[in-house]
Amino acid sequence: MRVHETYHRAPTGLAQDKETSLATNAVARLRSAGYHVDCDENFDTDSRWPSYLPVGSSVARLADWIRDATTTDDASRALTELTATHDGVLAALGQVLTAAAEFHEGLGDEADPHVARQLRYLADEHLQIIHTDLSYTRNALIDRQAPHPGRSICTEEVPATERERSAACACPPPPRTVPATPPPPVASGLRR
Repeated sequence: MRVHETYHRAPTGLAQDKETSLATNAVARLRSAGYHVDCDENFDTDSRWPSYLPVGSSVARLADWIRDATTTDDASRALTELTATHDGVLAALGQVLTAAAEFHEGLGDEADPHVARQLRYLADEHLQIIHTDLSYTRNALIDRQAPHPGRSICTEEVPATERERSAACACPPPPRTVPATPPPPVASGLRR
C-alpha cells in the first residue's frame, strides 16, 4: 500500500473462489466508474458493470478537482469543463432550458407561454452572465500560471520508520481555513 491509496479487505472466512469472484467484480465495477485499477492477473477482467451515476455527481466531481488543485492551471481545467461552448456543463444546461421552453410552448394553458419565455430568459440572460463570469475567471487563472500558495503537491514520501507505509504522509497538513463570519443580525421591529 502507498500513501493516499484506498484499499479494502475481503471479509474473513470466504472460500477462495468467492474471494476471487468478489475481487474480479470489484475491478470490473471500479473500471466501469472510470477508475484506473492495478490488480493481480487473477482478478483482471474486461467485463464492465453498467454505471448509472447521476449527472449531478459527475458535475460535482468538478468541485473536487478544484479542491484538489495545486496550481491555477489545474483549477482552470475544471472551469473549462463548465464553460466549454460545445460540450460544457453550462452549454448543456442551456440546451435543457431551451428544450423545456419549447415543451411549454406547445402545452396550451394560459401560463405556458409565460413559463416558456421565463425559461428562455434564464438560458439567454442569466446563464450567459454566469458563463461570461466563469470564462473570465478561467482565463485569468490560465494567465497566472502559478502554484496555489496554500496547497502543495504530495510527494507521497513516507518516513522509513513507519510500520505500515500507507498510514502516514510526510506532506504538510493543508492550511486551516477560518470560517467566514456570519452576517450581522437584522434588527426587526413590530409591524403595525
